[in-house]
Amino acid sequence: MKFRDRAVAFALTLTGLMAAPATVPLGIGAAPAFAAESAVLFMYHRFGEAEYPSANIRIDQFEEQLEELRTGGYTVLPLPEILEKMRTGADLPDRTIALTIDDAYASVYAEAWPRLKKAGFPFTLFVATDPIDRASPGYMTWDQIRELQAGGATIGSQTASHPHLPDLDTDTVKLELDRAASRLADELGQKPTLFAYPYGEYGLQIEKIVAERGYAAAFGQHSGVVHATSDRYGLPRFALNETYGGIDRFRLTANALPLPIRDRVPADLIVTSNNPPPFGFTVAPEIGDPSRIDCYASGQGRTQTEVLGDRVEVRLAEPFPAGRARVNCTMPGPDGRWHWYGIQFYIPR
Repeated sequence: MKFRDRAVAFALTLTGLMAAPATVPLGIGAAPAFAAESAVLFMYHRFGEAEYPSANIRIDQFEEQLEELRTGGYTVLPLPEILEKMRTGADLPDRTIALTIDDAYASVYAEAWPRLKKAGFPFTLFVATDPIDRASPGYMTWDQIRELQAGGATIGSQTASHPHLPDLDTDTVKLELDRAASRLADELGQKPTLFAYPYGEYGLQIEKIVAERGYAAAFGQHSGVVHATSDRYGLPRFALNETYGGIDRFRLTANALPLPIRDRVPADLIVTSNNPPPFGFTVAPEIGDPSRIDCYASGQGRTQTEVLGDRVEVRLAEPFPAGRARVNCTMPGPDGRWHWYGIQFYIPR
């Protein structure tokens, strides 16, 4: 890879950290046309709330992004429709986009909803039910959530109390999911079919609990492109906030392509031993030369990688501190676009 390509890769991987395992495929059969079987998912939290810059998107940034989606050759589809097309093997338009919002803050209703409605863009709202039940300041009300639902928004679950799920015992995780699903069904008339992990934190046991409860898919808070072969209980989303909400970065991620992988090690994202964890994966042969892949780790920068055939092994230099840690892998693609895959670990405190 040329120096300029490496510099761009370094910049883009550090602007949004990501993940997407590959154990329960969304789609069926092989995937020769990556663009026709992939979609970019964006994640928002707050709108126009400058006192929370790490979770907030400025209104001018949001309006510029909506204009880019309107005029830039993208197709914004409801998230359930994207997932169903991937499940059945139906083609998606190139540059398919889905918009998601977490936490049901009041600014979603006051600022995002009028602009999304005017633009005609569908979106999914993930709700943690306890703050709504308590009428917590700064959150939407059930009446407002029902209004969004009536207007076409998909409503998903984000547990009841929005905890760090890997820190809970199995029974408490189940209770969090069940309590939220019950409240959403009571208030909205139907059980949720989509789930978002609070803080994007999950592991194999948590995925299993989500799947057992009949959810069609579950989503993290990490960067990457959803592909038909992605694990449907660990789907990536590009997070947008004031720092990472500029239009150049938005275009870069909106045009990203998938980096399909299989046989990822480790299978479980919760690191309880072997820190730093061994990390490697096998890439789809259609992707081209895997030696062009560069990976970057939280707090460590560009990592050493070893390529054996279609196998990529990432050598992490040092242990991750407690909390969330990410590795991003990118590879230059056609027409200035980038293949993008990443992973988020959770290291218990």
